[in-house]
Amino acid sequence: MSSFLNIQREGAIAIVTMNRPETRNALSDNDAVEALVEMCEAVNRDHAVRVVVLTGAGPAFSSGGNLKSLRTTFGRESGEAVMARYAYRDGIQRLPLALSNLEVPVIAAVNGPALGAGNDLVCTCDIRIASEKAIFAATFVKLG
Repeated sequence: MSSFLNIQREGAIAIVTMNRPETRNALSDNDAVEALVEMCEAVNRDHAVRVVVLTGAGPAFSSGGNLKSLRTTFGRESGEAVMARYAYRDGIQRLPLALSNLEVPVIAAVNGPALGAGNDLVCTCDIRIASEKAIFAATFVKLG
């Protein structure tokens, strides 16, 4: 798996840390999505895992999309609108399906801001535990 995830085991608990604090654990990089999908598949194959705890390294849980990379992928520079649709479907939109197909519960340990797609990620988890530093925002509702 990519360096985006740090996975530790404590008995039947898989502690999964999104480990890219320099981008506030942005999910818009394809390796981030791929790492999370692969983690879900690996957990389903490992019958010793009974629960996943998902958190973020650094001050944020997840900033959602990295605006610098999203501008190129989905902005005016990206070309046709149909390409943006495929990029979403083959990228970030794979996460809710992967998490819903998990055989074990997922606990979101929200240690800081969960914004945009990061907020969506928290919402797809079965249980959410928020620190006093947690902030939740569906920032993309202002787009369009």
